[in-house]
Amino acid sequence: MLYPLYEAGHLMLAPMRLAAEATRLACENPFNPFFYAPQSRSVAAGCEMFERATRVYAKPAFGLGVPERIVWERPFCRVIAFGEPSAELEAKPKLLIVSPMSGHYATLLRGTVEVFLDSHQVFITDWIDARQVPASAGRFGLDDYIDTCIALFTELGPDLHVAAVCQPSVPVLAAIARMEAEDHPLVPRSAVLMGGPVDTSRSPTAVNALAQEKGFAWFERHCIHTVPPGYPGMGRAVYPGFLQLAGFMGMNLERHADAHHAMFDHLVRGDGDSAARHRAFYDEYLAVMDLTAEFYLETIERVFIRHDLPRGTLRHHGEPVDLGAIRRCHLMAVEGEKDDITGLGQTRAALDLTVNLPEAAKSYHMQPGAGHYGIFNGSRFRQDIVPLVKSFMERSLRPAAMRPAPVVPAPDAHPILLRRGFEVRPPSASSERPIVLPEPVLADRHGASEAIPQRIAL
Repeated sequence: MLYPLYEAGHLMLAPMRLAAEATRLACENPFNPFFYAPQSRSVAAGCEMFERATRVYAKPAFGLGVPERIVWERPFCRVIAFGEPSAELEAKPKLLIVSPMSGHYATLLRGTVEVFLDSHQVFITDWIDARQVPASAGRFGLDDYIDTCIALFTELGPDLHVAAVCQPSVPVLAAIARMEAEDHPLVPRSAVLMGGPVDTSRSPTAVNALAQEKGFAWFERHCIHTVPPGYPGMGRAVYPGFLQLAGFMGMNLERHADAHHAMFDHLVRGDGDSAARHRAFYDEYLAVMDLTAEFYLETIERVFIRHDLPRGTLRHHGEPVDLGAIRRCHLMAVEGEKDDITGLGQTRAALDLTVNLPEAAKSYHMQPGAGHYGIFNGSRFRQDIVPLVKSFMERSLRPAAMRPAPVVPAPDAHPILLRRGFEVRPPSASSERPIVLPEPVLADRHGASEAIPQRIAL
């Protein structure tokens, strides 16, 4: 019943929001005599604070001043590419930024995208709000997330660099491990893991402690709700974005309260620049999306409670995920000294667990003074972390002459491609890489094929 009550609360507050907005406009209108009253700015500021505190925030735009293109799309995810196709753009290295599916939209990584636009072809995963996905599209769990990563690495390869910000570090690592275990020819050249919960038993934070303390059944009972009528995903079981936002706010409640108190003061004093910065941050921060129940619960259980990946017990569609299989994809771990969401050592664990990857292919950076947000956005990120990441990605690319010739086995020896719905054909005489077509075809070992639905969850 929580979701319908939340929706009803917003509907009941709608007339008051309209009244507050009308009052604010009246107090800020110089043709209104009340504009010159001493209290007018305070009244206008209070009305704006009320309206912002009670509104539903829409998905923001990237607004980076460059064209955006959708180059891959499924019901739960699409991939956005930045910039118009050109010879100059295609000459740059390819970078896929895997954004977290943890409540916020991909636009939270606007600053992360921006710093790489001049040096890379940048792609980013744009996860779809689960309440906007019809129930007929099926489930989307952790295995499906890994499937999506494998499909994207295949679609955007070869010589693809990947940057996983926070939560996707686990499925990205698992996808790379599965591709390496099956000698996939299009495994990424490098992967940068930023503040990812690879091993949450190391330096556990309040987030990790909560998962251990409450247990799986508590999250299933208290955090899962059904999308109410009025949305395409009506009837779908989800972890609502407003609950996730409440958790985020609760972790730093005093800081958020101080920020809003300061915003009120800025408005009363007429400090427009400071107020604009506050609006820009909270327009992004307060815009949230729902997650599918199966993805949320599987992540809680397998990542935060059982620690399946570092213990070597994680499975993908029944197949073991062995980080020891990673031997070609270079790995870099980035952590923040003051990260209160992903503790120190949790991301670095990826380097310790990839025992068969040469040390020369590994890199680690701990950013002094940085919190969770500061390792993928802000001044420290731009000045200290980005140069190291770019240098790491450059080192992972060997000259073409030194690269081994691609080998394409028979189709039945490439189950990971065929199982995901990709047809594999041998390279032509003029091609230097296998032709991997994103046509949704399921082929058997005898060459027969049939069309399958346009979605990852098979």
